[in-house]
Amino acid sequence: MTSPFVPVPLTPVSFLDRARLVHGDRPAVMDGPLRRSYEEFACRCERLAGATLDLGLQPGDAVSVLAPNVSMALEAAFGFPMAGVVFNALNSRLSASELAWIVGHAESKVLLADHGLADVARSIQQQVPGLRLVLSHDAGVSGDSDCEYEALLAAAQPHRAEITDEHSVLSLNYTSGTTGHPKGVMYSHRGANLNALAMAAQCGLDSDAVFLWTLPMFHCNGWCFPWAVTAVGGAHLMLRTLDPDTVWRHVRDDGVTHFNAAPTVLIGLVNHPDAAPAPRTVKVCTGGAPPSPTLLAQMTELNVDVTHLYGLTETYGPSLICDWRSEWDSLPASEQARIKARQGVGTLVTSSVRVIDAGGADVPADGTTQGEIAIRGNNVMLGYYKDPEATAAASADGPGGTWFRTGDMAVMHDHGYVEVRDRAKDVIISGGENIASIEVEQALASHPDVVECAVVAAPDDTWGEVPAAFVVLRAGAAVTEADLVGHVKSRIARFKAPKSVTFGELPKTATGKIQKFALRDQLWAGRDRRVN
Repeated sequence: MTSPFVPVPLTPVSFLDRARLVHGDRPAVMDGPLRRSYEEFACRCERLAGATLDLGLQPGDAVSVLAPNVSMALEAAFGFPMAGVVFNALNSRLSASELAWIVGHAESKVLLADHGLADVARSIQQQVPGLRLVLSHDAGVSGDSDCEYEALLAAAQPHRAEITDEHSVLSLNYTSGTTGHPKGVMYSHRGANLNALAMAAQCGLDSDAVFLWTLPMFHCNGWCFPWAVTAVGGAHLMLRTLDPDTVWRHVRDDGVTHFNAAPTVLIGLVNHPDAAPAPRTVKVCTGGAPPSPTLLAQMTELNVDVTHLYGLTETYGPSLICDWRSEWDSLPASEQARIKARQGVGTLVTSSVRVIDAGGADVPADGTTQGEIAIRGNNVMLGYYKDPEATAAASADGPGGTWFRTGDMAVMHDHGYVEVRDRAKDVIISGGENIASIEVEQALASHPDVVECAVVAAPDDTWGEVPAAFVVLRAGAAVTEADLVGHVKSRIARFKAPKSVTFGELPKTATGKIQKFALRDQLWAGRDRRVN
């Protein structure tokens, strides 16, 4: 059957159009002393789209963005998609050489960078032939007229490129690879639109929301919250530098209603001298590690309602939510915390979540039998950019079509609630950041006195997990733990360096393969799961 009412392609850009119409006179962006309405915000995004023409960019070209959580980064999340340009948000915690590889792989023609990261940006430019660099300053500071970014916007004409294919690439987000370089995850306009709507609905956003940007926007495009907050006409409160003192000040003085953060950030908040019950209930979504019962109890005392989310770069950020059932309210606090630590059920746009065994069959929902989490839905990536082999390796046939294999080992409880117990991939998730163990091993192995090494995740009360190294040295070498940690920090991002180094022989199979599971068992002894 045909209809004259042709469906409109889905894109998160449409959320700004609605916010402009309905909430045009209301605050959209609060960035330091600067305040911009939705009308002003939308005008700037359209001018950024126009600036892509002045920069010689065509639809499908890529632009990389290197910035903390400032207004420019938010404008990029709308302005570049408006022009049909693919935007690539860069993790500012990575080294210049790591970032240069990503920019080169993404084939970005322009790097838009915050002035605070100018030195890193210039180093990237030197390593990527033909890359154009555009620098931005803080919003509202003196000297805006001298800022190349502001000059580009001022000279540009408003522009829109019609989005005709909702499955076209919106953005590229790079995740740590387990066997080498990071992989570029392709997001579509459709997937971003739907996942943003799910986040808005299930995290309680509305037009009175004041969303504090504690979560880095480079993490899965801020878990799609740039678009989710805009979809409901809420206010974006930008946060250049994350520190507990500033967070508590904003909560007290600026009406914060929502923010997202890894458990390690919440730990810093509850232990800060300014910690006091919020003047209104603040809704917080956390991910990267399950919140501990102690942390949940402390946040409740501070009038903060914590919801546990689970996801990956490949699933646009959150794909599972620990959806709370009212009948659990009467359970003891310890039991409530145990349930809240579960990763949960699929979001509104996650078609289905399974836990499958090695043969692809569903494990029983007994809370004991382990399998791998597999996800299917509109919030699963288009695939890995220029890497069909990796895309195929992460795929599994199943009911209804192809499923994404997450690499996380879990059990299934009743009502479809999933709980992660271990990881199949050699990835360490520390404070919400993915660290590929092989990358740390390669950095260690480059030291002339290291004969052999292995890196696995160790539990940590602050960061959830941290890299722990096991090293075999050359005979007679006088190398210390500090020497090796310093060596790694000189070669890759500092946060990836091991927090401990153990010297001695490594356990191996009969064929000489290092038994990482034995090292993990040693570090995680006495715990019922191998993730934290």
